[in-house]
Amino acid sequence: MVLQAIKYTSGNLQILDQLQLPHKEVYQNITNVEDAWHAIKDMRVRGAPAIAIVAALALAVELSNQKDSHGSSHQTKEYIIEKLQYLVTSRPTAVNLADAARKLEKRVTEAAAESQDSQGSLVEDSYITAAQDMLIDDVHDNQKIGSYGASWILKLPQADGDRKVSVLTHCNTGYAESIRPGTHYRTDITNIARSLATAGYGTALGVIRSLDKSHRLKCAYYTETRPYNQGSRLTGYELIHDNIPCTLITDSMAAALLRLKGETQNIVAIIVGADRVAANGDTANKIGTYALAILAKHHGVKFLVAAPRTTIDLGTSTGEEITIEERPSREVTVIKGPRTRTKSHGEPTVDTTVVEEVSIAAMGTQAWNPAFDVTPANLIDGIVTEVGVFEKEGGAFHLEKAFSRNS
Repeated sequence: MVLQAIKYTSGNLQILDQLQLPHKEVYQNITNVEDAWHAIKDMRVRGAPAIAIVAALALAVELSNQKDSHGSSHQTKEYIIEKLQYLVTSRPTAVNLADAARKLEKRVTEAAAESQDSQGSLVEDSYITAAQDMLIDDVHDNQKIGSYGASWILKLPQADGDRKVSVLTHCNTGYAESIRPGTHYRTDITNIARSLATAGYGTALGVIRSLDKSHRLKCAYYTETRPYNQGSRLTGYELIHDNIPCTLITDSMAAALLRLKGETQNIVAIIVGADRVAANGDTANKIGTYALAILAKHHGVKFLVAAPRTTIDLGTSTGEEITIEERPSREVTVIKGPRTRTKSHGEPTVDTTVVEEVSIAAMGTQAWNPAFDVTPANLIDGIVTEVGVFEKEGGAFHLEKAFSRNS
């Protein structure tokens, strides 16, 4: 069974509701920009690359299905740009979304200039094609990230002599089967399967998958990733789905894992994704990433950020300039899931027909709930992109070089 988090054909978009995973697979129709905005804000779809793709395709679907014209090419351009700017407000920290919006705005502006005062259908068609191209490009870019990251890890001294390695990851940066057999790279848009956090192979999990495919992965450890549990719910779902050797830990176990099992399990790297990478390499990612980077440095374990170039924001000098979204305290004090029933012998069963909320904090608790933190560049050993792995030169990252290389 191929895991699909995004299902897209011309004029139709469905997303796998990640809030209901891992116990139920429920697909929801995204028919317009408003649907996509709420799906992103509510975290039914998440992961910076996937957010950008869903937003872009939602507007493509809306344009495909609208019967009324938006007037001239100029009016259509203005309509599309307004919708894109609205979509960006759904998750301001995710630089991929803003980057995609800028590129799509540029495409429709050029199309409007070329078509002069003709009907806006030419501008709409140009937008739809560009959005579909982003989807396909994301799949292939993530495959390259996985390959480059795995190769970098396997060159570490701890991997000498075909020795198997273990890694630790945080949050969900998922993958799935990227393109089914027989899929044409540019034209067969309907046969592309998606991952949970990206549109294709995954970033950090793409590296893990590449290690597994090369038969060099001993174990992929993954954190539960409080408070939303993207690790236990989503990363575990993907790893188990694809029979990759894996073990779940709570966030607070990471230090003990590195100290007590680092040598015996040959844990050589912590691999994470990113929501935004500043020009100097400072990286905003799911809350808890910064703590893992500190632990990696203390225990002599490599810390690797896996992200496409669309996540690198050269317009943001350092992490100090990144706005950190704060989410409701309720996400920390309440946990939701299906009811379990324990039999006298054996594993408990899950009753997916009964979903309950359980309070896990004292009544009246006020919780601070930043969605992200920023890991300073000095704690990061490498940033892997679709054009290769970038390490510090002279003590600093020079990420502008990522945009002078061909993918």
